[in-house]
Amino acid sequence: MAILIRNGHVVDPATGRNGCHDVLIEGDRIEKIDKQLDVEAERVIDAKGCYVMPGLIDLHVHLRDPGLEYKETLETGGRAAAKGGVTTVCAMPNTKPVIDDKDKVTSVHERAKVESPVHVIQLGAVTKGQEGKELADIKGMAEVGCHAVSEDGKSVMNASLYREGMRIAKESKISVFAHCEDQTMVEQGVMNADENAKRLGLRGITNAVEDVIVARDILLAKETGVRLHLCHCSTADSVKMVRLAKEEGLPVTGEVCPHHFILSSDDIKEDDGNYKMNPPLRSKADVEALRQGLKEGVMDVIATDHAPHAKEEKDKSMAHAVFGIVGLETSAALTYTSLVKTGVLSIMDMVEKMSYNPAKILGLKEKGSIAEGKTADITIFDPRRTYKIDKDTFVSKGKNTPFDGYEVTGEVIYTLVDGKVVYGD
Repeated sequence: MAILIRNGHVVDPATGRNGCHDVLIEGDRIEKIDKQLDVEAERVIDAKGCYVMPGLIDLHVHLRDPGLEYKETLETGGRAAAKGGVTTVCAMPNTKPVIDDKDKVTSVHERAKVESPVHVIQLGAVTKGQEGKELADIKGMAEVGCHAVSEDGKSVMNASLYREGMRIAKESKISVFAHCEDQTMVEQGVMNADENAKRLGLRGITNAVEDVIVARDILLAKETGVRLHLCHCSTADSVKMVRLAKEEGLPVTGEVCPHHFILSSDDIKEDDGNYKMNPPLRSKADVEALRQGLKEGVMDVIATDHAPHAKEEKDKSMAHAVFGIVGLETSAALTYTSLVKTGVLSIMDMVEKMSYNPAKILGLKEKGSIAEGKTADITIFDPRRTYKIDKDTFVSKGKNTPFDGYEVTGEVIYTLVDGKVVYGD
């Protein structure tokens, strides 16, 4: 079916297009883009006043499927992604069982084609069962399209084993997505180690817990030559180290989540499990460093670390709640409100960090751009709408967010995947 998107403000970092254009879609491809198209189409979408962007790509999502479907499924997570303008998600492998071989990767991919309205790229674990003892079948998983391996949820603490995994990933032409946390230093911490932790009587997690592994992983990437992507960076020193790695020409990229560039530990007024996430909300100085890193292009990607949990797992003291925050349905609005409206980023920068750069990191040549011949994965975003986030309207099974009631500007009104409308106003 032909779809014509009229009068929208097209934003495309790949081509530099940044202005009012019509977009014609035929089948699953973008057929034509011009200032004004005089063509017939079975469906016309009037996007006047809205941004028309390449579909957002979230490099860091926990779909919990298989094995933890009470938290999320391919279907509910996919619908949440579509509502948030996300057309491709990278699913982390810490499911039950852990995704650590090619058959498990293939199984998720095949099921996702039927169950999810958006594209799902299943990442593979670095070690079998994520136990840190023996490497998973990295080569086999790469052969069936995992695109990257990650031990997300923990770090591979055996540096020698991790280095060998990096070598295999490099040979297999895939990336390593690193969760940076020295598990020997966490010491049962649940939030940032500062005066707010003391005020609430909770154990703290220092910045060094993250920074030590960031430094180690960058050095291992330097030795092996693997493309290293640092997940959910939260500290000022992480930004400094990514900057140094890039100055040296290393294939290192970094991601920041909306909760880390908006909230600090000062926002935790009471002991509320919805503020417990890993890494934790840091100091205001760290938040400012992350925002500056995004502004200067040191930090490449905005991702969510969408981590849904059941209500009973979060509605308790931070000392006993599980780590995690949902983000698929709120990331675009939070980013636009916090970074674009305030002048930290331009709308082009936002699209670059939420679509174009993620596509490059994954090697998805047909995505991350609104250009003729590309896959018709498109997000239409209305920057005029102002409203309060309401967790009760989430289609995700997870409602665990500290942003409930937070006022934002900007809303996804249409999401198209392979030329089909999967979310509409």
